[in-house]
Amino acid sequence: MNETLLGLRLLFGSGRGNRARFALMTLGGSIGVCCLAIVLTIPGILAAQDARVAARQAVPPDRAVAADVSGLPLWLERTDPYGSRPLVRIFLARGTEAVAPPPGLKAIPDRGEVFVSPRLHEVLRTENGLAQRLPGREKGLIGPQGLARPEELVAYVGMSRGELADGLPVTRFGKREAPIPTVDPSTLDILRFTMVGIVLLPLAVFLSVCARLSAAERARRLAALRLLGMSIKEVQRVNAAETVAAAGLGALLGLGEYWILNQLFSRAGLPGFTWYPGDGTLSATTLLACLVGCPALAWFVGRTSARKAAANPLAVRRTAVEKPPSSWGFLPLIAGSGIAAGYCAAGITGHAPRDTFLPSLLIPSAIIMIGVGLVTTLAPLCRMLAQRVARSTRSLALGLAMRRNEAEPGGTLRVAAGLVLLVFAASLAQGVLIQLDQATRNSSRIQSYDIPYEELTTAQRQSLEQLKDTRGHVVSMQSSLVGASETAWSPHVVVATCAQLRAAVSWTGACADGQAMRLRGTGGTVGEAPQAGARFAVQLDGGHRRLSLTMPERSLPYREFPGSLVIDPESVLVPPSALPPGSRPANATFTLVSTSDPDVVRRVLDGIGHVAPTADVLPQGLDITGLQQIAVIKTLLAVGMVLGLVIGIGAYLVAATDRAVERRPQVTALALLGARPRTLRAVQVAQVVLPLAIGLALAVVVGKTAESGYLVTGGGAIFWDGAGLPLLLVGTLGVMAVAALGALPLVGRRIDPELIRRD
Repeated sequence: MNETLLGLRLLFGSGRGNRARFALMTLGGSIGVCCLAIVLTIPGILAAQDARVAARQAVPPDRAVAADVSGLPLWLERTDPYGSRPLVRIFLARGTEAVAPPPGLKAIPDRGEVFVSPRLHEVLRTENGLAQRLPGREKGLIGPQGLARPEELVAYVGMSRGELADGLPVTRFGKREAPIPTVDPSTLDILRFTMVGIVLLPLAVFLSVCARLSAAERARRLAALRLLGMSIKEVQRVNAAETVAAAGLGALLGLGEYWILNQLFSRAGLPGFTWYPGDGTLSATTLLACLVGCPALAWFVGRTSARKAAANPLAVRRTAVEKPPSSWGFLPLIAGSGIAAGYCAAGITGHAPRDTFLPSLLIPSAIIMIGVGLVTTLAPLCRMLAQRVARSTRSLALGLAMRRNEAEPGGTLRVAAGLVLLVFAASLAQGVLIQLDQATRNSSRIQSYDIPYEELTTAQRQSLEQLKDTRGHVVSMQSSLVGASETAWSPHVVVATCAQLRAAVSWTGACADGQAMRLRGTGGTVGEAPQAGARFAVQLDGGHRRLSLTMPERSLPYREFPGSLVIDPESVLVPPSALPPGSRPANATFTLVSTSDPDVVRRVLDGIGHVAPTADVLPQGLDITGLQQIAVIKTLLAVGMVLGLVIGIGAYLVAATDRAVERRPQVTALALLGARPRTLRAVQVAQVVLPLAIGLALAVVVGKTAESGYLVTGGGAIFWDGAGLPLLLVGTLGVMAVAALGALPLVGRRIDPELIRRD
């Protein structure tokens, strides 16, 4: 305890400069803790949203004990795309038995009553066509406890029991888990890992920088205490007391900063992601990590940084030569880059790994090793560069800058490490977005909409056939070979005219209306096609009738639009006139086709919702849940990049300012020897920019390697992100420009001889 009190007394009683340094350490620590709290609360926000979605899920009766369910309310949920966002429509029909309403409602809506979320209420004012999907009149708003997030589009629609014949009986509302989480668990794992790379690794560097401000001056002060008779452990406790005090106060300030930011941004929202203020409440784990973890890190850094001064006090004197950094720092960078390069080579040679277990272990390990290696190689790499440049250059400014970097390579590490990790993380984040985007986007020129045929009445089907903005429609159904086993492959039957077929595909051969033809697509065969003349049958009118057909001899080639699959590659085209008048295909799918323009897709879905509001519509190639997850992931990654940018720039500013203050005696000595202020500024810029340029160039190279290795193991079609390279290079140049501008004002015009009096 005596050493701790001594450390605090030295802190507050050793001049204005030390108090300013303590304030800088505290402010830097508060920014780091605020960023850490933001990252740690993201999973809690997502879990709170999923819990509210689970609370509104209907629970059907237990079939084992249910006797009569005719009096229970009926429930049916439909999720449709509205642009790139899901629109959740929940249809409810009252029963004779009383059931508690879902969260956010006071009672189950009656027939014709519609309750909407606040955001959907605003959308309905500007999008009149959207009201077609909600048959009835708006009666009220859904409360926050019934919504995952403020921007969610949800509607409860009251229906009669006759209109909701295919609804499920409900005993209560509330399940343990949401059917579709806000972010898929596997995607959430990717997000967590990416956040570690783009936020937590730079954050550790930033907190270490803040804990080691004025390292040289503090080391000499600790060496003096050691020479006065203090033991090694006592000296380490004195130094740790100051860093822990700054980290503890910074942690409290950081949590206060987080509370303010949570209140502001939860009400304003972020693009693609909103939450309620209560969702961002700090958990006990987060509080423990911020209030205990950060001071513990400061304690460790403080004891480690004081070890040299305590063990060998004379080694930190002003004339002592600093020990050159070890070359072992290259090992993690070489190992991680080797793993990533191996997967890149596998992608180039066409041997991308199919097993996901081994890459899921090696790629994250490689990325972590590369991130650590970028930090550990900066000092020895910059020292090697400084030695070569200093021996060959004839420029006074460049020579002075390189000699200083050669004598003090650790200063370069503190200044450049945060920005180098930021550029590396930016490339990694691009790879994550590319992989997720490949899994959800529709790359085709057309958009198809599959609707179960049995869910449409004749009038509804005829209305959909005349729907505006559609190219055409087809009906596909399953068949079975006559006299063959049930497991034998049988062709799909496409009921359409030649004009309807041409509207659904990119190209067809010579098609003749009124004739059955075998369709030959370019996508290959599914199985052994039956020979011409083989008999197969289709089910009609709910399976009560069978229509026997003959496999035709004539073939019709066709080609799908790239990225789409409307027609099965081995199907039989049957004209509508071949079906008996008034019959309805069984086990069939009614498919509408339109262009893939987002506005057209929205209008078509509005039209389908108006004609058949309870129909289960499946837009092929359009994963609306995946698109919503992409929007959330993009927003969270953008938040992570902003935090990483704040941390990187903060680490640079803190370290550069601290380095400039520590170098004031050397700068003053050079000024007294006749060096001009312009030369001193050039020295300062060269000291920062050249090592930073080397580190950033290395970060771009290994970052693109790690990104490509990640994409190769992701199973997508894109391995090389050439489109993101110019943006990354522009960002790298911007970082260097900011670093150069930040170094200019750190050399002043005033000469204070007192700074070198002790030398």
